Amino acid sequence: MAGKLGSSERIDIMRKIRELTRSMIVELSNGSSKMIAIDRFKNYCTNSTENWFNLSEGKEILTLQKESHVRRLDVLLRVLLIIQQLLRENRHSSKRDIYYMHPSVFTDQSVVDRAINDICILLQCSRHNLNVVSVGNGLVMGWLRFAEAGRRFDCIKKPNNAHSIPVQVEEVTDIASPANYILVVEKESVFQRLANDHFCGRNRCIVISGRGYPDVPTRRFLRLLVDVLALPAFCLVDCDPYGFDILTTYRFGSMVRLLN
Repeated sequence: MAGKLGSSERIDIMRKIRELTRSMIVELSNGSSKMIAIDRFKNYCTNSTENWFNLSEGKEILTLQKESHVRRLDVLLRVLLIIQQLLRENRHSSKRDIYYMHPSVFTDQSVVDRAINDICILLQCSRHNLNVVSVGNGLVMGWLRFAEAGRRFDCIKKPNNAHSIPVQVEEVTDIASPANYILVVEKESVFQRLANDHFCGRNRCIVISGRGYPDVPTRRFLRLLVDVLALPAFCLVDCDPYGFDILTTYRFGSMVRLLN
């Protein structure tokens, strides 16, 4: 499990940012319209402990000759400037927060998401390394205690009450649990049904739901619990392609979906 980003890692990412912008300035000074080359269909936006998959199918060249490319470069540089500031101040921000810094320029959340993905590819790092986090959607309940950034969460006192999964998973500490296993459920409705039936009160377990396709914090939190507690994890999903796709996302990450 990746911990809090160290100063040496931040310095390395900021160095890569300087090198990238310097190369773009050199291209401009040489009168070239070619700015940067980005691997296509390659995604590094996973946590830094996952395997890296080589999914490159050639390069996409961004130039100043296409209006759409100029706008994409404009957004990329604006987001890169925000990320540089986050790293310099050792702060974190969500993708949504970044969007609201320049909503009239970005126009849509997907524009920011694409720029962040491009930056991950260009710098060969994860979104976590950029201090950019997702807004968590996951839920957890059951026989579990942990602390996050100085706050303590004692799910054991009321094991059938749902708690939001922490977004800053690297700040989760003091994990303790007498549970026998972890149950991951696909749907929030199933999670709620188990809560209503007091499932965790009768079964010494931890129940997690990503409310459909799990986001990065949910997957990282699950991995942290498995590593620290050494508990078996079982997944309850629908017996259909959608359910199996969610199962593989938990097991192998979202990269696998790009292979199909």
